[in-house]
Amino acid sequence: MHIIALGFNHKTAPVELRERMAFSAEDLTAPLQRLRQQKSILECVIISTCNRMELYVVSDQLHTGRYYAKSFLEGEFGLDRNRFEPHLYIKEDEHAIRHLFTVVCGLDSMVLGETQILGQVKQSFLAAQEAGVTGTLFNQLFKQAVTMGKRVQSETEIGQNAVSVSYAAVELGKKMFSTFTGKTVLLLGAGETGELTARHLRDAGADKVIVLNRTLEKAEEVAGRFDGEARPLSLLVESIREADIVVSSTGAPSTVIGRDAVEEAVGKRAFPLFLIDIAVPRDIDPKVHGMDNVFLFDIDDLQGMVETNIQLRAQEAEKVRAMVEEEYGLFQEWLQTLGVVPLITALREKALAIQEETMNSIERKLPDLTEREKRVLRKHTKSIVNQLLRDPMVRVKELAATSDRDEALDMFVHLFALEEQLEERRKQEQEKERATTGKSEAPFPQPVFANQVSIRS
Repeated sequence: MHIIALGFNHKTAPVELRERMAFSAEDLTAPLQRLRQQKSILECVIISTCNRMELYVVSDQLHTGRYYAKSFLEGEFGLDRNRFEPHLYIKEDEHAIRHLFTVVCGLDSMVLGETQILGQVKQSFLAAQEAGVTGTLFNQLFKQAVTMGKRVQSETEIGQNAVSVSYAAVELGKKMFSTFTGKTVLLLGAGETGELTARHLRDAGADKVIVLNRTLEKAEEVAGRFDGEARPLSLLVESIREADIVVSSTGAPSTVIGRDAVEEAVGKRAFPLFLIDIAVPRDIDPKVHGMDNVFLFDIDDLQGMVETNIQLRAQEAEKVRAMVEEEYGLFQEWLQTLGVVPLITALREKALAIQEETMNSIERKLPDLTEREKRVLRKHTKSIVNQLLRDPMVRVKELAATSDRDEALDMFVHLFALEEQLEERRKQEQEKERATTGKSEAPFPQPVFANQVSIRS
C-alpha cells in the first residue's frame, strides 16, 4: 500500500485557482465517495481550506493512484489537468506522512503555527470517516496526526505569540487588564484592522463596543456587527471618557485625538486608558505619551511586537519539527505491527477451531457430562490455547520490527500452516470490497516491503 498526498496551497497556487478548485466543507460526502470509486484508490480524505486543497489517498499502485487522483480533480472542477498540474505537489509514502504531520501543526500554514488548521484537518477526517471512505491506515494516521496537533499546541508556544497587528493589540491589552470583562471598547474609524482588533477584544470578553465615525451611517453599519452603539464624531470626548480601550484606525490626514481631548476625557480618573493607534498617518497625538494612567501604542509598536513573536514562533518550530519526526517513527512502528495482525488472527482462529472440534469430540464420547462440566472443560481448554499462543504472538510482533521481517513472517506462516486460513481471509476481504465499492476486482494488500508504506491486511 502507498499513501499519496496531492494538492496545492498558498505557496504553489494563485488565489484564482484556489477559489476555482475548492470543496465545500459542508458537502464533502459525495466528492469523497467519487474519489473512493477511482481505480486503485482504497481510502481517501479531502482537506479544503482557503489556503490549501489536498487529497490524501491510500493506493495499491503509486502511478495509478496519482493518475486517477488527478482525473478526479479534472472531473470535479471541469478543468483540464494542464491548467492545475503545474501548481500541484505530490508527496508519497514517508513524505506524505510527514507532510500531513507538518500541516496539522501549522508548520505549512501561511501564518506559522496557526491553530485553525488542526480543527480543519480533524473535520476533514471525520467527514471522510462518516462517508465510509477511510480504513485501517487512515483511521490510525489521521487520529495520530490530530492527537499530535493537540500535543503541539499544549507542549509548545508556536501558536501562543500574536503574529498579526490586531492580535498583538489584544495581547498588549491582556498585560494591562487582568480581564476584558466589563471593559468598554471605543472604535474610532472603520478601518479593517481596527474593526478586527475590536472584534478580538469583544471575543476576549469586552462588554461594550462604541463606534465613532465621520459618517454616522457607516458607524451604525460597523456597530451592527458587534451589537454595539454608533455615535457621531462630535461625541469623541464623552466616548473616550466611557472607554477603557480606544482603537483608532481612521483615514484622516492629521491628528484626530489631540492631547487636549484626552486630558479632558480622563480628568482625574483612577483607572487606565489603553490607546491603540493603528492608523497611518497616526490618529492620536504622540504628546499623549507621559500622561498618568494613559498608555499609547502605535502601529510601529505593534509591528515590532509582531516581528519579535514571529521569531519566537520560528524558534518553537524547531521543537515541532522534532515532534514530527518522533510521530513519524511511531507511525512506522505501528505499520510494522499492523502487518502481523492477519497472521495472529489466522493462528488464533485455527487454534480455536481445533479446540472447538476437540470439545465436540469429548461431548460425543462422554454424553453424560453435565452442563457445568462442559463449561469447565471449555473454559480450561480455551485457557490452554490462549497460554500456548501468547509467546508466539509476542515473538511474531518482535520479528515484524526487524530487517528480516519478510522471511520471518513467511516462516511463521509455514510453521503454523496458516496458508489456508490466510487464503480464506483474502477471499472474505475481496467480497467485502466488492460489496462496499461495487468494483469488480478488489486488490488485496500485498505483503510487506522494505522502505515502503505497506501492510498485510
